[in-house]
Parts: sequence; structure tokens; C-alpha cells
Amino acid sequence: MDEGLHTIVAHDQVDTKHYGAVTIPIYQNSLFAFEDHESFDHAMKDVLAATVYSRGNNPTVQYLERKIAELESAEQARCFASGMAAIAGSLHALLRSGDHVICVDQAYGPTRQFLDELSNRYRVEVTYVDGCLLSDFEAAMRPNTRLIYLESPTSGLFQLQDLEGVAALAKRTSALTMIDGSWATPCFQRPLAWGIDLVLHSMTKYFSGHSDCLGGVVAGRADLIDEIANKGYMLLGGVMTSHTASLMIRGLRTLPLRMERHHRNGLIVAEYLEKHPLVNRVNHPGLPSHPQHALARKQLDGYGSLFSFETQVPVALLKKWADALRYFRIGVSWGGFESLVTVGSTPAGRNSTGNNPSVARLYIGLEDPQTLIDDIEQAFREIGQKTS
Repeated sequence: MDEGLHTIVAHDQVDTKHYGAVTIPIYQNSLFAFEDHESFDHAMKDVLAATVYSRGNNPTVQYLERKIAELESAEQARCFASGMAAIAGSLHALLRSGDHVICVDQAYGPTRQFLDELSNRYRVEVTYVDGCLLSDFEAAMRPNTRLIYLESPTSGLFQLQDLEGVAALAKRTSALTMIDGSWATPCFQRPLAWGIDLVLHSMTKYFSGHSDCLGGVVAGRADLIDEIANKGYMLLGGVMTSHTASLMIRGLRTLPLRMERHHRNGLIVAEYLEKHPLVNRVNHPGLPSHPQHALARKQLDGYGSLFSFETQVPVALLKKWADALRYFRIGVSWGGFESLVTVGSTPAGRNSTGNNPSVARLYIGLEDPQTLIDDIEQAFREIGQKTS
């Protein structure tokens, strides 16, 4: 991790406008009034630059956007009401009827659903590719390819894409590249440095860090962010509130510290599970056994603490194992202080043995990792599975 990130999130100049307050105030305003109509008319000529109405700009939200842009080394950033609002707003703004999109097959489910809606309703062509090889994207390129959508690592099987290679491929054809970088955050992955045009985050996850608010952000070139703000933010209205922004700013202050802990905890539990007799495979890019570990070491400065493991324990029994866990809660999402678990089946065709094993997705929180390991052991014993 770049140690300078700690300074970015913690340091500001003394804000004399706000009496030296070290925390940006919450601007709880729907609108902002003007002293005279001339000032109002001037502001209305460029509502994306002025503070007129909180559906466009709000000073609390703008502060957060500037911080995230600095973390990503981006020209601009725009915050949304949720990660999905950022994804949908960006895709809505950038795509037209007849455009072609290449998307990784293991992308976040609602992202795929939204792309399928664009395909069905507005004749946007969509091709899904495995994405583990650069040749997957090369084979899918068309003359009308407008966008390549990445998620690296993916949040189910934790597959990576070659960011540098995909960015170079897209630039040869004037296509845009966009990545969901929620798993790694700017602490561990800087997609823009590899040539990617836009990076998205579900701020609900690690940015917030406290499981108490929703948010999303997109960062990148100023011209692209302005286009998204005009067509996918202002018009659709999925904006972040000032209260949410204040919670996100609070989370941002400790993001690098928390990510260091998540990196450590996640690897400790993943390494333990890799040696477990009931586990067939651990899907964690930080493990040398991961088929793309070399690419992970190139692109990532550290690792998030969300990963999965595969087992021959039947799904129904594995769900009872999840029920028996004491320190893991059963629930969607991730990125907060608490450890989480969900259980399902590995996608068809994923397992070379043909037995299609069960898969458990673990999110490792801020607890003592040995406590979590002991919990996993006792839960396996609870369902009658031998652990040694």
C-alpha cells in the first residue's frame, strides 16, 4: 500500500470558512439561495460547477468526491446513492442503441441484469466473456464495441483480468474501459494507473466500513465524469445525501488502517482453509495456489478479505454449518466490521471433476482471526464432519 494514502485521508488544510472545524459540516440543504438574480443566472449556466440544488452539488458530498479523486489519482469523481446507482447511471450515460459491450461473465449479478435490460429494451449488444485471458476480449471485439466492463477480482470466484492488456486493447479501437474495483479499494489497486478509463466502487462496502449506509462512486477523466453527471446522475436522480456523505467521510479516515487489517485477517483464514481436509479449493488471489496469483501480485498491493472455498460437503449440510457459526453472520454485502457467510453451489461447468461442489463465500471482518478459525472448526464438528 502507498503510505501516502494515510495522509490523503487524514489531512486537510485549516478550514477558516468553517471556523477551523476538522470535520466537514453536513450541509443539510435541498437548495442554495443567491443574493441577486445575476449570481443565480450565472450559476444556472453551469449547474455541474455551481452549488444550486443538492441533486446536483452539495458541499459535503463534493468534499468526499475530491478525496476519492485524489485517492484514485483521477481528475474527477461523482458519488451516487448506492453502488448500483453508480453502475446504472454510468452505463446509462455512456451507452447508445447499437453500441456493443463486453462484460466479464462473473460480474456482479445486478450489473448483468442491468446490461440485459439495456440489451432487451434499447438494443445495446452485450457479450459475456470469461475474461481470465486477454484473448477472451480480443475475440469478442467488434467494430461497434463501445465499452469493456471489468470486475477484478470478481466477487464470487475471484477471477482477475489483465488491466493493462485490456486497456491497451480498448485504446486501439477507441473503446472505453470501466471496472468495479470494490474488492480492492484504492488502497490495493489503482486501475487508472494501468490505463483503465473509469473505476467504480460500492462505497457501501469498505469505504463506509461500518455497515450503516449505502453509496457508490465513479472516478476518472473529467470529460467522462461530466457526461455521467449530466446524463446518469442529474437526470436519474440517484444522488448521495449530505448525511450519507458525512458517514462515508468518517469511514474514509480509517480506510487504509482497516484494509491492512482485512488483508492480514483474510490471508490467515484463507491459508488455514487451504490446508483443511474438507476444503477442495480456496478462491483467494493472495494464495500462491490461485491460478492468477502472478497477475494478482502485479496488479494488487494487497488483498481484500472476501473470498470463497469449495467443498464436497452437500449444500444443505453446508448451510447447517453456516447456521452453527457463532462469529459469522449470514447476510449479503461485505466491507464492514463484522464477518459474514453465504452458501451456494459452484456455477455449472466450473468444477473439472463434474461433481459441482458446494461453495461458501466468507467475508473476514475485524475480529481476531484465530477466533474465526476456531469458530469454523466447531461448526464443522457441529454438523458431524471430521476436521482432522
